[in-house]
Amino acid sequence: MHVHLIGVCGTGMGSLAGLLVAAGHRVTGSDAAFHPPMGPALKAWGVETLEGYSPDHLDARPDLVVVGNVCRPDHPEARAAIERGLPYASFPATLAKHFLEAREPFVVAGTHGKTTTSTLLAYLLDRAGAEPGMLVGGIPRDFDASFRLGVEGAPFVVEGDEYDSAFFEKTPKLWQYRARAAILTSVEHDHIDIYPDPVAYRAAFERFVEDMPEDGVLVAWAGSPEVRAVAARARCRVVFYALSTDDVGDASPTWVAAPIQPRGGMAPFELFIGGSATPTVISPMSGHHNVLNATAAMALAAETGRATVPQLLDALRSFRGVRRRQELLGVADGVRVYDDFAHHPTAVRETLRGLRARHPEGSLLAVFEPRSATASRRLHQEEYPSAFRSADVAILAPVGRPEIADGERLDVAAIAASIGDHALAPASHEAILEELLARARPGDTVVLMSNGAFGGLHDRTLAALARRAVGRPAPQN
Repeated sequence: MHVHLIGVCGTGMGSLAGLLVAAGHRVTGSDAAFHPPMGPALKAWGVETLEGYSPDHLDARPDLVVVGNVCRPDHPEARAAIERGLPYASFPATLAKHFLEAREPFVVAGTHGKTTTSTLLAYLLDRAGAEPGMLVGGIPRDFDASFRLGVEGAPFVVEGDEYDSAFFEKTPKLWQYRARAAILTSVEHDHIDIYPDPVAYRAAFERFVEDMPEDGVLVAWAGSPEVRAVAARARCRVVFYALSTDDVGDASPTWVAAPIQPRGGMAPFELFIGGSATPTVISPMSGHHNVLNATAAMALAAETGRATVPQLLDALRSFRGVRRRQELLGVADGVRVYDDFAHHPTAVRETLRGLRARHPEGSLLAVFEPRSATASRRLHQEEYPSAFRSADVAILAPVGRPEIADGERLDVAAIAASIGDHALAPASHEAILEELLARARPGDTVVLMSNGAFGGLHDRTLAALARRAVGRPAPQN
């Protein structure tokens, strides 16, 4: 079958293209440009890339056209596919029909932690010999790609995005995956561009769990009242997990984790399953949020009978994580530089807490670019200041979507003023780099948080620190 993908450089679309090639199909894809890392990756996977958008790309009359949600109703290729009567579908519909129907969908849903938790779940299942398939929204460091075909009948781990599917299919992607097993990590109002209020946002998850079959299993975080309310709508078995310090309301968590003092770059915790203690769990992922992510992934793998607890404890300690999730990019002039995808206030807070726990020595400099549709707006204006509490210095970049009206746009200067003297809001990326060079000292930690490229600031920071080190006189004995 010849499949053509419009907007193929998107994270999910690119992974789907690779998955289709792995399944033996001829795959072509168009996009405005094919920059690294996705452009070279697509070519390496065997995808035929077509730069720009044109109806001419459809002259070969592909058997299926997959329309990415980057396309609007007047998109030239999408419009041509429809007018020519070519079969077309959304990304989630294609994934569901061509891959999930013959496998057991394991879906990781929630506002936070989806990419890390789904990648870890796939890794744990793989180490346990379950031969899973997967499609996740990040770049796993333990696999050679963000997708994997797996074997028929095996689990297929998919990141359950609640964003809508396509301009002709305004429903959440995760509804189409028909999960038999699922994790619900959190429910906290997000994607304000399509969910105007918390009620509409919660409804996306309510429908998701209501559609799960009675013989399925839902692993849900008991520490969130919103998650507990959504889980109450499920017909299937619900297994709750939590931290020992969480307020779990009237829920009775089966899996309970109790973090203990980090050591040697690892994040150990005690784990109780049904009240019985396991050996101490050693996780390479810092932060209480990652203790929750690890507990959720282990719970689903074990509760579905796909792995034993000893297998899971052994595998977890060697998990290498996901790019752009507390990823150490390098150390230059004695300064650690991390990259993280955090953009919601909760994600910012937990990322900083995790890095502070991992590196209690030195100062923590947090650089944040509000760039997503939600982060760029005032929805969480009052929540951001407290999110930076663990940082010694908070640097707030200009909003990444300047087209948003002034009255609606996040006010980064006001956030900096609310944080206090250790916060600032430079007017440009160049000014941010100057501030970092002036403030960062050997032994400090810098984390750059954005869900975009951040103007190349990651590489520029490392390069500037390295140049600074070269220019510094050698220490005297």
